[in-house]
Amino acid sequence: MAARVSRSRENQFWIDSTLAMADTRMTHLGRLLRTRMENDGTVMKVDEFSLPRERMLGEQLRARGIRDERVLAAMAHVPRHEFVAEELRSQAYEDHPIPIGKGQTLSQPYIVAVMLEALALKGSERVLEIGTGSGYQTALLAELAGEVFSVERLASLAQSAQAILHRLGYRNVVVVTGDGSQGLLEQAPFDAIIVAAAAPRVPPPLFAQLREGGRMMAPVGPTYAQKLQLIQKQYGHALVTNLEKCRFVPLISDKESPGKQ
Repeated sequence: MAARVSRSRENQFWIDSTLAMADTRMTHLGRLLRTRMENDGTVMKVDEFSLPRERMLGEQLRARGIRDERVLAAMAHVPRHEFVAEELRSQAYEDHPIPIGKGQTLSQPYIVAVMLEALALKGSERVLEIGTGSGYQTALLAELAGEVFSVERLASLAQSAQAILHRLGYRNVVVVTGDGSQGLLEQAPFDAIIVAAAAPRVPPPLFAQLREGGRMMAPVGPTYAQKLQLIQKQYGHALVTNLEKCRFVPLISDKESPGKQ
């Protein structure tokens, strides 16, 4: 009988412990939801993207080795769903690229985080972005740097991104429609450059516009597969470090493609 009583107590202890853990998780969930609520003056509204955003941070970024707390904080703050079409917003925080029109895509969160972490931004830098796209990475750069100059070849994407960035309150960003492969000479040099399209090699004008000691992140390689490269400028020479394998849309020069929309 004593053995049965002991086993029964053990079972009850296990049940109580499990319920306590579940209660703790629900309490944490409640706190999370409360911290994501916004008061519009009449009712309290819960951000429906809070939980997907938290999962992105934990499962896609921290679990894969992203450690820069400034990058993580920026990705927790910037509403990725605002930069995708309404019908795709449910996928905004998932672990894959998202089409944004004109044959372009918004990179998966992890790739964006890897590139930003490698730039090691401190907050005062002048940054050049090649390929504004939806404007999501541009917003992250605006959180992490002092000034951001972003060049987008497609005027329709540049205009859309500029409108979203302005609506969200970013004032340290300039979006320019132009040939990204040529950089932005009138604003050079830059402390950091980030390229969101692939080229067989880093375009010389971009490296020339990187200041001494600066850092550039770019996908480099053939169209079917590239590697993210960290290029550091030391004594006028390129010190290259290969990071993740990746696949980006190609970087197109105006000389190669006469038609733009």
